Amino acid sequence: MILSKHAHTAMAALIGFLVAVAPPVQAGDIEAGAKVFKKCKACHYVDKEKNKTGPHLVGIIGRTAGSLEGYKYSKAMKASGIVWDETTLADYLRAPKKYIKGTKMAFAGLRKDADIANIIAYLKTPN
Repeated sequence: MILSKHAHTAMAALIGFLVAVAPPVQAGDIEAGAKVFKKCKACHYVDKEKNKTGPHLVGIIGRTAGSLEGYKYSKAMKASGIVWDETTLADYLRAPKKYIKGTKMAFAGLRKDADIANIIAYLKTPN
C-alpha cells in the first residue's frame, strides 16, 4: 500500500496521539502483591481451599462471583453475574461496595493502581 506524504504524516501523528493518551498497561509485581495481600489475609486464604470470614481465593481468576460451594455469599454477589478476571477484580478491589452494591465485604478498597495490579498478579500465581 502506498500512502501519500500527507497521509503518512497524518497516520504517524494519529499513532503518536494514541500512544500518548492510552492508559498504561501495568504489569503486577508478585512479591509486592504478597505484601499488599496482608491487608486481605484476615478474611481470605489464597493458599488453601478453606473459607474464613470471606471465601478462599484459590483459583479466583475465571470463577463466577458467588459460586463457591460452602460459602454464604450476599444476594448481590450471587446475582452479579460477574466472572472474575483482571478487569473485574481491579474494579471491585478499587471500591467493592460501589462495584457490587450489597456485597458483604467490609474492606473499603485499594487506592493505588499499582497495589491493585500487584495483588492481581499475586492472585494469579499458584501459592
